[in-house]
Amino acid sequence: MSKNKTAVANAPEFEPEFVASLKGIFEDKILFNRVLGLKITTLLPEGVTGRIGMKQDLVGHFSHNRLHGGVISAGLDAIAGLAVMAAIGARHMDEPPLQRLQRFGKLGTIDLRVDYLRPAIGETFELSAQVMRLGSRVASTRMEFRGADGELLATGAAAYIVS
Repeated sequence: MSKNKTAVANAPEFEPEFVASLKGIFEDKILFNRVLGLKITTLLPEGVTGRIGMKQDLVGHFSHNRLHGGVISAGLDAIAGLAVMAAIGARHMDEPPLQRLQRFGKLGTIDLRVDYLRPAIGETFELSAQVMRLGSRVASTRMEFRGADGELLATGAAAYIVS
């Protein structure tokens, strides 16, 4: 295991104040996440998960009631960005929670790749992401988009600027 993965894996759990504040930013203040209906289900230093519920506004193919591919890519991008925030937060556990939240101001997507494996049809979808490497300037992530039954529908990889 790399030094970076060891540091994240050994990080203590986040304080309730940090989790609540980050959830508020992610679910409420990032308006596009509200449009998607993206909700955080797990927020840990080693990875994050979320959920999107199907709604008519997200349909990409009307006759099949299939989720739009843009929703999948935007959801994967958002959940991976959250994983980077969690990894940065874990790296700076010596700082107060509100000070750590200030570190996310320059976070932005550099590169995003999505592989669509199966049509996304269903009532709910599960997203997960983990940081593969958190450098001083760039973070690399891997993501998965699954149906409610656990079937893998799409995968992704992305890079984010962190400074």
